[in-house]
Amino acid sequence: MAGKGKDKRRGRDTSEAHLGQVDGGQAALEPDRERPRAWTLLIDGAPQSHVDLDDPGHLDFSYQRRIGHLIDLFAPARQPLNVLHLGGGAFTLARYTAASRPRSTQQIVEIDAGLVAFVREHLPLDPQARVRVRALDARAGLAKVPDGWADLVIADVFSGARTPAHLTSAEFLDDVRRALAPGGWYVANLADGPPLSHLRGQIATAASRFAELALAADPVVWRGKRFGNAVLVAADRELPLAEFTRRVASDPHPGRVEHGRALTDFAGGAVPVSDASAVASPEPPPSVFR
Repeated sequence: MAGKGKDKRRGRDTSEAHLGQVDGGQAALEPDRERPRAWTLLIDGAPQSHVDLDDPGHLDFSYQRRIGHLIDLFAPARQPLNVLHLGGGAFTLARYTAASRPRSTQQIVEIDAGLVAFVREHLPLDPQARVRVRALDARAGLAKVPDGWADLVIADVFSGARTPAHLTSAEFLDDVRRALAPGGWYVANLADGPPLSHLRGQIATAASRFAELALAADPVVWRGKRFGNAVLVAADRELPLAEFTRRVASDPHPGRVEHGRALTDFAGGAVPVSDASAVASPEPPPSVFR
């Protein structure tokens, strides 16, 4: 769930958009009036991804920039990585990784085969990029990843505008840990609104499986004033918190990073989610996409 795009997208003439029916609904690729070969992907009117074919290093959505910072900070610049993307969208973050870290090996798991075909047709991947796309459920695709293969597992999975329940549990994170290499990071795009019960539960669940956590979100989301995205990073090694915090704070739409005791206090005694108790993330209000 990407949330609102920039104001320049509002009221756009969609006569030049590419339209298609995919498994998840009506897909549209709308041109970016300010970037000649850039497009926004929407599903049933909800913004999902933004891609600039001329500049795959450009990340338009705030949550994707925050994930981009983590990709940049994981290892020295241009060092190739093994990255598993759960959820494909328009392959924005895989394109970013391929551009910033050539020779990286990446897998995308996207359940919507129609969406995969639609994106491939209109926004083709660089043929030199080492990116494999599998049309599978995210958890089923994760199960096929060899033990210890992934430096990064990036989860950005929404069915409609909700994260499916089976991707929110401790058992799901057990399989993420299995797929991660020693020192690897789990990164997730989460979405919630007041009273932030889902977000608190996801923090508690990640804390039950990983030693180190940090969460980046807009201040209005932290205060429970608005529905929005939050980016979680979890690891069993020390995270580069000072630099991540600096980069998030200096973004065009500045965010705030919490970790340690402050994040524990924010979770407020929430308990980890299991497969038996898991529910999908909450439905965003219609105002989010206006």
